[in-house]
Amino acid sequence: MPFFHYFCSMITECNIEDIYHSTTAIIDVRSPGEYEKGHIPHAVNIPLFTNDERAHVGTVYKQQSKEEAIELGYKFVTPKLQWFIDESLKVAPNRDVIVHCWRGGMRSRSFAQHLSENGFNKVQVIKGGYKSYRHFVLNTFEKEYCLKILGGYTGSGKTYILEELKNMGQQVVDLEGIANHKGSAFGGINQPQQPSVEQFENNLHEKWLKIDHSKPIWLEDESHNIGTDKIPMPLYLQMRNSNLYFLDIPKPERAHHLVGEYGKCNSKLLAESIHRIAKRLGYEKEKKAIEMLEQENLYDVALTTLHYYDKSYLKGMSARDKEKVYTIKTESTNHKKNAEIILDYLDKHGNN
Repeated sequence: MPFFHYFCSMITECNIEDIYHSTTAIIDVRSPGEYEKGHIPHAVNIPLFTNDERAHVGTVYKQQSKEEAIELGYKFVTPKLQWFIDESLKVAPNRDVIVHCWRGGMRSRSFAQHLSENGFNKVQVIKGGYKSYRHFVLNTFEKEYCLKILGGYTGSGKTYILEELKNMGQQVVDLEGIANHKGSAFGGINQPQQPSVEQFENNLHEKWLKIDHSKPIWLEDESHNIGTDKIPMPLYLQMRNSNLYFLDIPKPERAHHLVGEYGKCNSKLLAESIHRIAKRLGYEKEKKAIEMLEQENLYDVALTTLHYYDKSYLKGMSARDKEKVYTIKTESTNHKKNAEIILDYLDKHGNN
């Protein structure tokens, strides 16, 4: 039977929710470009078509007919039939597999049929495909959660404090870790490439499902954008409306922390980051910061840039409900001690 013309009754459907209770390998048969834009974490891409082939088939479908598009697709696919089997066996040596495309249609069902006819034991197709997965992801962030937001000026070491809170049994989601970015103009230095906005949401969703939603979840106070990624708006609005625990740490201490954080970074990358905030920092301060950088006076560079970041953070915090902002003064950036201070504060104030 032609590859696109027959679907076997042995192929079964599964819902998106089912994949989270399964260890079965997932194969994404969409084009590499679709996969790169966003995919189910841990799904492996075995594309039915290359990016160019998919575009060509789509053009024929729109400008000529469905039948001619199917025929062209069959010509593209036929030389790859054994490759599909070989690659799928690498992913699923036990011959059990879940397959999906964009909407759970012809591409995934044809691929699944091919596997079923060539020795695979259990082949499932995700009902609604990747599109239904995306609905599931975005709907998750529409729900209400008990969020606790850790705030503090730049250089407070909030990410490290969250790690300590996690070690102390608190539930923590590291948004910046998922985004591969530390949130400021300097935040991309020495970080891996950021995922697409869509993939950031998918990766965040995967982390989100692994925590107990009946208990508080700690997040770092962030702007809507983390580098090029964006926090899903419903979650971001919840964050802005949740209790903020603001660590007030002296600026000199924070400057020392930043020197430890960025002191070994490439000076050219640091200079580029300073240039990015030149307009908001002020051109005189930018010039002075670059001069100090050239003199390797990193502490004063940090103090100069903190002038801008502190002012910016205060502006963002002023838009919050003042009754939901709890200021906790600490004297240093000792991450473990600050985590203990925060939990002690919560205990003394009835967990707010």
